[in-house]
Amino acid sequence: MKDTAVILSDEKQIDVFKAVKKQKLVRFLKGMLFLMPSIVLFSLFLFYPLGRTIYLSFFLTDGSGDPTVFVGWENYLNLFTSPIFLKSLRATFLFVLYTVPGTILVSLFLAILANEKLKGIGIFRTMYASTMGISVAAASVFWMFLFHPTIGWLNQILQALGFNSIGWLTDPQWALLAVSISTIWMNLGFTFLIMLGGLQSIDRYLYESADIDGASYFYQLRRITLPMLSPTLFFVITVTFINAFQTFGQIDMLTRGGPQNETQLIVYSIYQEAFMNYQFGPASAQAIFLFIVILLLTLIQFKLGERKVHYQ
Repeated sequence: MKDTAVILSDEKQIDVFKAVKKQKLVRFLKGMLFLMPSIVLFSLFLFYPLGRTIYLSFFLTDGSGDPTVFVGWENYLNLFTSPIFLKSLRATFLFVLYTVPGTILVSLFLAILANEKLKGIGIFRTMYASTMGISVAAASVFWMFLFHPTIGWLNQILQALGFNSIGWLTDPQWALLAVSISTIWMNLGFTFLIMLGGLQSIDRYLYESADIDGASYFYQLRRITLPMLSPTLFFVITVTFINAFQTFGQIDMLTRGGPQNETQLIVYSIYQEAFMNYQFGPASAQAIFLFIVILLLTLIQFKLGERKVHYQ
């Protein structure tokens, strides 16, 4: 009888184990069913292009992009001996250095102003966020007019003040800075809205307590606003940083990589190599190199920057 009871007990445990296993399988299949649209879209538009780019980076290709000769790591090694690519790499890092801090600082300043409870402040909030609704092409045309060497408003202002005109988009010394200024203006709308949302989510009780203690405005800004805004700042810096490395539209519209390749960022160099020179192998190698650079720098940013983030 005891042996029979043990056998029945073991059979029950097996049945329970099978039922649990079946339940887990059903849950997994249901989860995969919900994820299937995303998996299909990611596979078509992300995983396959990434895999294809890695594959092509080891080949020379014909005009239609079909691989012809396997060259191994030669496309990657040629990057570091190409003066044009090295110049593109330098221009890209300078562009990131100009645009990321500029965008963050200007957006933060405007967001702090717009967060004040003043009469008619809604009009200014709308003005500051308006660039978010303007396409890169339209904004580039607007800045192309401002930077025009003869009829542009910027040069007319300089001449009225007694200064010489500047070739904003034609002078190698000014072209990258001019494109950076236009990019900062284009990015203000998004970063301003995110910053303003972060400021409005800070508990007002903290400021009321600081006012009771007699803390000055700038002390509150340094000790309350910036620490409480750090998660938003971390997010905005990360997104702006990645977008700066991927800038293309305004370069194509304003300078087409000139003058003297001073504004030829890596993404524009990839476009030029692939769709103008039909060298898809070297272009793919540049794309993979850019992907690795962005990935490594983003990981470093997460490693170092997240330590200073204060969550409420």
